[in-house]
Amino acid sequence: MKVFSAMETSASGLTAQRLRLDVIASNLANAESTRTESGQPYRRKVSVFSPRTEDRFPFRNILLSQMPSAEMPSYPLGVKVTGVIEDSSPLRRVYSPGHPDADSDGYVTYPNVNVVTEMVDMMAATRSYEANVTAMEAAKAMIQKALDMFRS
Repeated sequence: MKVFSAMETSASGLTAQRLRLDVIASNLANAESTRTESGQPYRRKVSVFSPRTEDRFPFRNILLSQMPSAEMPSYPLGVKVTGVIEDSSPLRRVYSPGHPDADSDGYVTYPNVNVVTEMVDMMAATRSYEANVTAMEAAKAMIQKALDMFRS
């Protein structure tokens, strides 16, 4: 296991959760947007994560895969953002005949953003971010202690 792999894993989590928070903030900002540039109501967006399997040193992985007795490293490499997708849940329809975006029946189509759900997701992303910061600080403290042992 590499010395800095714990920090790299936590850093990937920090990056992923920061993007997740950005997406949630965008959803909250557009919770009442009945018309986007395309003319349609805003659709809730969700970030998709997957395990990070590629290493920063691909040559090492190629070399190890060609050596019959060598094993590929099995330590965790973190998380990556696969993409940001639109939520396919149905949009909200509200009867409001005086609204400028109302259809011929008087209904306005609002985004499929639930503010309560977004706030819960925001709290979960914040807690995950904090957990990654704590893990990074712990790894940093362990590395510092190891360096201090060599100084003595």
